[in-house]
Amino acid sequence: MYERWGKRGFDIVAALLLVVTLAPLLALVALAVRLRLGRPVLFVQTRAGHGGRPFRLPKFRSMREGAGSDADRLDRFGRALRASALDELPQLVSVLRGEMSLVGPRPLPMAYLPHYTPRQRLRCDVRPGLAGPGVAAGRNAIGWAERLEHDAAYAAAPPRFRRDLHLLRATLGVWLAGRGIHSPGHATMPPFRGTE
Repeated sequence: MYERWGKRGFDIVAALLLVVTLAPLLALVALAVRLRLGRPVLFVQTRAGHGGRPFRLPKFRSMREGAGSDADRLDRFGRALRASALDELPQLVSVLRGEMSLVGPRPLPMAYLPHYTPRQRLRCDVRPGLAGPGVAAGRNAIGWAERLEHDAAYAAAPPRFRRDLHLLRATLGVWLAGRGIHSPGHATMPPFRGTE
């Protein structure tokens, strides 16, 4: 059965294989970020993990530093990096550390925790994921209520290997197609302030 340890074992083996296989790509992306945007190459932000506990989420930096809105600081290079989801690859290290899973609700800022309904807070009952139900359903193109409901439904159900494989394939499809990069009128997604 694909229980907690089966899922964790799959995460470790798959993440190790991905890190080794994608090492040349990771190096190329890091070099491109360094040449295009300068230092630091990684952007690290505190996000809510399993049980709502904070952890530091790494991404390849996609925005120029300085004043201005996200849209102002996001150039063509940064938009391409986000559309491809290559900026998310450093999170494979978070999977290996046990802070994330390959599949689960995407980790969101700590500031969102007080705004969740009891149903939405179920998303914190599982490890956040690199790929997940909200991304597979449409990424940032769907509204918060729909996205968080997908996450809650995933967290409320017992872990299933076939479901996680389906979500991995669906998320990869969304990334490769570059769909759902932003919510209409926003560089990514508007801040979550509650849905009730």
